[in-house]
Amino acid sequence: MAAILTDDELIRQAQAGRQSAYSALVRRYEQYAFTLAYRFVKNREDAHEVAQDAFLRAFRYLPEFRGDSKFSTWFYRIVYSTSLNFLRKQHPEIHSLDDENRPLKILDNSGNDASHALETEERNVAVHQAIQQLSSDDAGIITLFYLYEQSLEEICQIMGLSMSNAKTKLCRARQRLKGVMTAGVEY
Repeated sequence: MAAILTDDELIRQAQAGRQSAYSALVRRYEQYAFTLAYRFVKNREDAHEVAQDAFLRAFRYLPEFRGDSKFSTWFYRIVYSTSLNFLRKQHPEIHSLDDENRPLKILDNSGNDASHALETEERNVAVHQAIQQLSSDDAGIITLFYLYEQSLEEICQIMGLSMSNAKTKLCRARQRLKGVMTAGVEY
């Protein structure tokens, strides 16, 4: 059984020219890249395109990766900027409520009965749809902080924000998410 290599080991190998190491990084981060891109572009096909472009940019700039931050932080910054560049090129904002492949899952281990599972699934759908109704910045910061559990410091690096600005944006995004949730969902 092959040992699972760390990001740092894969990066060193990829920087040395081993394409299989970069392929392993792509497999490891493809769902994360898609989910983050989807939060911004709000369309599955466009999110796949943005994620693919982000991987191409990461491959191009991988020799310059110095390891000052975690690879995930560096890569999420690339996905974030690629998403923003994509949105700048698009004039109309496209909204999709297609939720067949929801990346958002709320973990709850309190019970296994069918009614509890149904309630949890309904809550997942409601949260997912509420996040889609937020602006790209709000959806992005909520996704990074809660779904990917990025620290505020990492979010600052990814989004190019100061700490106070990141805290303010996260607080406002939470308030807007709460507003969307309370306006559109009855419990």
